[in-house]
Amino acid sequence: MPILLLSMLVVLVDQLSKYYIQSHMFPGLSWPIINNVFHITYVLNPGAAFGILEHQTMFFIVIAALMIGSVIYFYSHLPKDNCILKFGLGLMVGGAIGNVIDRIKTGFVVDFFDFRVWPVFNVADIAIVVGVGLIIYSILYLSNTEDESHEQQ
Repeated sequence: MPILLLSMLVVLVDQLSKYYIQSHMFPGLSWPIINNVFHITYVLNPGAAFGILEHQTMFFIVIAALMIGSVIYFYSHLPKDNCILKFGLGLMVGGAIGNVIDRIKTGFVVDFFDFRVWPVFNVADIAIVVGVGLIIYSILYLSNTEDESHEQQ
């Protein structure tokens, strides 16, 4: 799946899920899905993960823009056969765009997945975390196997 299409899909799913939450709930409302384990809780997050750097909207927008710009600039230099790296980048970019849209519209990010033992998060956050995980995996493990295969030849 091309990176642009994957990023657009992440943004679409993220924004539709946030729209649903905003149209059917009010901030602070929580619906138990599995009582005391998993709830849908509407939270407006003014910061990053765990609520750090609250109300630093412009900082987050600039960081996301730099990250997205870097991916666009360096994309042509990526190994063509490293699909895991490209998939991770697509997820990360889509998640960053999804959260930036919220920050530009309201200064807050809409979060709603609530496992009660972890800060509330959203689809974009999942995409970012999984994307970064795939990027790290690709860099640490796949580049090592490529180096070893070149050394053996």
